[in-house]
Amino acid sequence: MKKVKLIVNPSSGREMAENRVDALCKKLLDNGYIVGKFFTKEKNDAYYETIKTCLEDWDIIVACGGDGTVNEVAKGIANSSNKVPVAILSSGTVNDFATYMNIPTKINDFFEMIKREKVVEIDLGRINDEYFVNVAAGGLLTHVGYQVQPEAKALLGRSAYYFEGVKELLTQGIEPAYMSFESEEYTTEEDVLLFLISNSSSIGGFKKIAPSADVLDGLLDVIIIRDSNVAELANIFFNILRGDHINHPNVAYFKTRSITIKANKDVTIDIDGEYGGKLPAIFQVVPKGMKILI
Repeated sequence: MKKVKLIVNPSSGREMAENRVDALCKKLLDNGYIVGKFFTKEKNDAYYETIKTCLEDWDIIVACGGDGTVNEVAKGIANSSNKVPVAILSSGTVNDFATYMNIPTKINDFFEMIKREKVVEIDLGRINDEYFVNVAAGGLLTHVGYQVQPEAKALLGRSAYYFEGVKELLTQGIEPAYMSFESEEYTTEEDVLLFLISNSSSIGGFKKIAPSADVLDGLLDVIIIRDSNVAELANIFFNILRGDHINHPNVAYFKTRSITIKANKDVTIDIDGEYGGKLPAIFQVVPKGMKILI
């Protein structure tokens, strides 16, 4: 009999998520699976539970939550020798990575995915001693994700991020940082509003920010938005919807295995929507760092 461990963030998606978890557990139990459930209470609970699960004899981990929960599970996998395959049952506000991988959201389809056990080995990103599944970023609006209160996310959904972003622009304005970038493909120093180091093409609910990103190519996609006036910035963000922003003269876009970024002032790093420290940092790809069910 197969053993499935569910690692559940109960604050992600609230009541609807609980109902979906219960429905999945019933499906699994009715079909002969052994099921274990672990509910997170604070930051890093999912990380430590993943490490514990990988040391035991579980066959599959189901990460139930948003991008932050998936990030903690991925970090646990990266720090374990037994790479237990992970199924992502998304219940967060945005769920960029699950959307990018086209993972089923309906419980019947999700259960069928678990039954088939079709596994792919995806790349992860690494920043110093941290890991990311989807994206690491710094600069304009990147800390909005972890500033939004859980209550606001539960009430307003994705709109909560937009309201927080508008509030920051109105109060903080648009101010660049002088940054240095060092990689095989791109080495320079310049005024920058925003950088994104992406593993997938979907970030912040926008599906084409890194249009040629691929979690299987052994590379990270880097997007740098240089200092721009309000009109230029509006043009860049408008073109993100079509993926044409990468052709703007104030945007640099390339792939790399490793890049070092430094700044002349405090620049906070966002890792999969959570606080990830500050620059300087080395961003590297970890090829085939995690197994997921698709």
